Amino acid sequence: MNIDIKGKQLDIGDALRLHIEDRVVHIAEKYFSEPLEASVTVSREGNDFRSDVVVHIGRGITVHGHFQANDAYGAFDGSAEHVDKRLRRYKRRLRDHHRNLPDEKLLAQKYILAAENHTDEEPAGDHSPVIVAEMATEIEIMTVGDAVMRMDIENVSAYMFRNAVHGRMNVVYHRSDGHIGWIDPTTV
Repeated sequence: MNIDIKGKQLDIGDALRLHIEDRVVHIAEKYFSEPLEASVTVSREGNDFRSDVVVHIGRGITVHGHFQANDAYGAFDGSAEHVDKRLRRYKRRLRDHHRNLPDEKLLAQKYILAAENHTDEEPAGDHSPVIVAEMATEIEIMTVGDAVMRMDIENVSAYMFRNAVHGRMNVVYHRSDGHIGWIDPTTV
């Protein structure tokens, strides 16, 4: 398994690097025999440390975890625990991923928009958001439960999918009250 370990605004020492490699390999191989790759970034944010762990376990499944603590080891251990918890919670469903569904996917464009500046003044000119990144992505066919699982595993606020029951595009998202919302538009 390829593990990319980076430090932002700090130097990752040999002891921390070895600790990260051992823990990531242990967590990933506990649930999957051949995980593909992992990326760990430890950064300094004020007086604290932040760790972001991304593990690509295969077939379009990526697990994200992040944590902030007052030392680099604590930050990494917290984010690794988040990844471990997500894999433990969904291991059976992840292993059965795509077994009962057709292997049909839709190609789509994925956009990442720049954050707006929130000032008291109205900006002059065009009010459209700036697109920071545009990339091709696949929209998979899955059940609502699988989409919620993928949204949780990938640690994203919304997830678009094609519903396996009726074939229409659906979206699941985290609501501001902590619950999960589901958008299932009907054709008119």
